[in-house]
Amino acid sequence: MSLSPFDFPVRVEDASVRRQALQLLGENRVRLPTFAEIASPQTAPVAIRAGLIDVSPDGAHAYNLYRVNWFNDLRRKGQVSVPHYVELPEALTGVPARIVVALGTLFPMIRAHKVLAAYACLAPRLVSGRFDPTKQRAVWPSTGNYCRGGVAISRILGCRAVAVLPAGMSQERFDWLGKWVSASQDIVRTPGSEANVKEIYDRCAELARDPANDIVNQFSEFGNYLAHWRCTGPALGTIFESLASSSNGLRLAGFVSASGSAGTLAAGDYLKEKYGTKIAVVEAAECPTLLNNGYGEHNIQGIGDKHVPLIHNVMNTDVVIGVSDKATDGLNAVFNTEIGKAYLARRLALSEDMLAKLSMFGLSSIANVLGAIKLAKRYRLSSDSVVITVATDGAELYASEVRRYLERRHNSGELSPETAAELVGAYLLGADTDDMLEATHQERERIFNLGYFTWVEQQGIALADFDRRKHQAFWRRLQDLVPQWDEMITAFNRDSGMEEARDRKRA
Repeated sequence: MSLSPFDFPVRVEDASVRRQALQLLGENRVRLPTFAEIASPQTAPVAIRAGLIDVSPDGAHAYNLYRVNWFNDLRRKGQVSVPHYVELPEALTGVPARIVVALGTLFPMIRAHKVLAAYACLAPRLVSGRFDPTKQRAVWPSTGNYCRGGVAISRILGCRAVAVLPAGMSQERFDWLGKWVSASQDIVRTPGSEANVKEIYDRCAELARDPANDIVNQFSEFGNYLAHWRCTGPALGTIFESLASSSNGLRLAGFVSASGSAGTLAAGDYLKEKYGTKIAVVEAAECPTLLNNGYGEHNIQGIGDKHVPLIHNVMNTDVVIGVSDKATDGLNAVFNTEIGKAYLARRLALSEDMLAKLSMFGLSSIANVLGAIKLAKRYRLSSDSVVITVATDGAELYASEVRRYLERRHNSGELSPETAAELVGAYLLGADTDDMLEATHQERERIFNLGYFTWVEQQGIALADFDRRKHQAFWRRLQDLVPQWDEMITAFNRDSGMEEARDRKRA
């Protein structure tokens, strides 16, 4: 039976399936972290936290579930009390506002924060007996990082995973997947690239005809939203509180995140409620879906377009910002070539440390940074204002994209100092406030209505369910699921024999 995304797992639905999962995870010595433990890693079992020092952050080890949070140190081995971030200097941003970027590249296994969404979407299905890891395959529709996170989580749990992603994604993603999936046929390539989400949905509809496949769709799974509301939002709040403790009168003026699946935008709901922060959503100017009901193609990998995700709380969004992939492609080349970095050091006097940190920004991360700069310029934010955003992943996934960019757009294998100057001048210091929209109530309703065509007409969501997302009361009630899920995870760990897990290694 096909379930709606609104049929939340809130109780044990199939005791026999749950027993299968209990046995498998008990045999694999897997203790599942609660959402509360992900949000506050210091509350996880002492033995597991102590054992992390001996576990590679890049391996499929059960303890790496306790690194699926924002509090990993720079070596990704230990943990810190305040998440690591990069504060960009005014020389780079051209604005006095403080642009602060949390680092997704410190997450385990995939070096991207999408592993958090993957865990949050699968765990409730697992502990409720909705998903049988001994018989079913978890299918992860994605534009790149979410499916890698899903494959990594599945490997730890001991179940088979299928990655569904566009064929036009970076080669590094496919190289990683080739090492982690159970079989080559578990990598499903769909036509197109970033903007071709509909083609992903169509392929998943075909896969869903086989009951052995369970589609874990990040664009409609509310576990994705709730993980970022419960975990990412407070983590970013901790960063701001740390900054505010040494700067009187500081305010958290804005939170910026690319749309993608819209999961990370849930952190904005948390920050807006606590600090009055404006929520700004970034999309590719070449595919201005939210800005202008538009369409097109682009290369800001990490953003899926031409639709409005079901889990996007559209009626709480304040600003829409378009960023061009010409900017992200170009700055990716500047940030990750010796000639580009030499120009930044010479022209902007950036330190070696800051230049090294720029490699922690992938394509969508650069888009987020540019969105933060545009927001600061639009509202003329001063030095007492913080705009916070996230670097979803790092540059290690895009070395092939730098080569393609230089060959395609500059007919050269190298970046010249003159081209570096042009790119920085045009897209960084020259960032303008074009392609921006203040989300009035009427604009929010327009964007909300745009989602109808995907979710009601194409995906069969009941109109009443679709419409209730318009009201903030729906999202507040949704948050009540988190403590219920934590209780179910705790009960699952108890019944699997792993609640009091010690620092035993997997065989």
